Amino acid sequence: MNATDIAALYPQHLATLCARADEALARCGREHLLVPSGRRHYQVFDDRDYPFAVNPHFKHWVPLTTVADSWLVHTPGRKPRLIYLQPRDYWHVVPEAPSGWWVDHLEVQVIRTPEEALPLLPPAARSAIIGEANSALGDYVPDNPQAALDYLHYQRSYKTPYEIALMRQAQRRAVHAHRAAERAFRAGGSEFEIHMAYCAAAQQDATEVPYQNIVALNSHGAVLHYTELEREVPEQRLSFLIDAGASHCGYAADITRTYAAERSGEFQALIDAVDAVQQAMCASVRPGTDYRQLHVDAHLALMGILREFGVLKVSPEAALASGVSAAFFPHGLGHPLGLQVHDVAGFAASDRGGTIDRPAGHPYLRMTRVLEPGMVVTIEPGLYFIDMLLDEVKARGHADAVDWARVDFFRPYGGIRIEDNVLCTGDAPENLTRAAFAA
Repeated sequence: MNATDIAALYPQHLATLCARADEALARCGREHLLVPSGRRHYQVFDDRDYPFAVNPHFKHWVPLTTVADSWLVHTPGRKPRLIYLQPRDYWHVVPEAPSGWWVDHLEVQVIRTPEEALPLLPPAARSAIIGEANSALGDYVPDNPQAALDYLHYQRSYKTPYEIALMRQAQRRAVHAHRAAERAFRAGGSEFEIHMAYCAAAQQDATEVPYQNIVALNSHGAVLHYTELEREVPEQRLSFLIDAGASHCGYAADITRTYAAERSGEFQALIDAVDAVQQAMCASVRPGTDYRQLHVDAHLALMGILREFGVLKVSPEAALASGVSAAFFPHGLGHPLGLQVHDVAGFAASDRGGTIDRPAGHPYLRMTRVLEPGMVVTIEPGLYFIDMLLDEVKARGHADAVDWARVDFFRPYGGIRIEDNVLCTGDAPENLTRAAFAA
């Protein structure tokens, strides 16, 4: 999809956001919605700033991810306004004047200093201000009315066609980079070299990708958020797990793949088995499916694999009931995805607040809602051989449930995780990730 196609989708997206903002304002009793893009955070006792992360509510309206001290203003019945900071600055590159498919749909007011926004903003007392505390400007302090946030976050679960188009673009960029990373692995690269190959292919550096790349060789794959990036190549190359994404106009892709150095060995067979389970879970992303049940089903299916491969000596049901399954699959099946990698409202009971609890014994699940059309979720089952968790299995008296010789065989490989990003539609799901790999 090209920029012309996205331009055709933007007006309806903007109309949807205006309608949602109108309702959010009605619920919190305010007249204006103000969304600051955010201010830069500076390191303590220094004048160096951290990488800038834009307010996700701001980039929901406009595809601007690097502009600080700017404001989006919505007043019901009026054209949305963008107060855009274009400073006079010879220390840094000055942001270009706003341009693109979206500009004509907003009233744009350019300012040269952050304080110039003050006379352009509606009265603070009558405004809902959504953002970080450090975005405050004079009397304009983000107060994040809960009624407005509950509604806006809940509605963000339902992606517009414009948003889906941008997410497809992020998928294509990430898949291109994943292919480059696999080539670097096969060529004998270190974790750091593979990471650099990924960033070069994505044409995004560590501050632009949506989260810190996980590039893990061998047993490092058993560290769920491994980000150390060893510079040395290990003496023996057994496996490679990469969890890495890409961004496009503020929207994230979040993809994981696992590779075996030997394409015909037993670890490759285990990868293939996890991949088959993962694809079955992806096919279940349909309206009315309870994501909590999908997570439990993944546990049972993964434990079935471990029993088939001789790691487990008990049934999948027994492993789930005893908590043994959590030692091998300790994280959740996935999470909502969109403007943020772990997008909002994964636990929301309704657009008026409340939460849906996680299943007992599954504290790390990030999504508990029933799936509906327009939602995009990740599906990322995994199997790992983590010493700390396996020691707990023994300590809890369940050592007899596991064949420890088989664990010792697989331990050097670390683990397996396979993750796709899937759109729930009114019918069959659309696997955004597999479509990008197939292109």
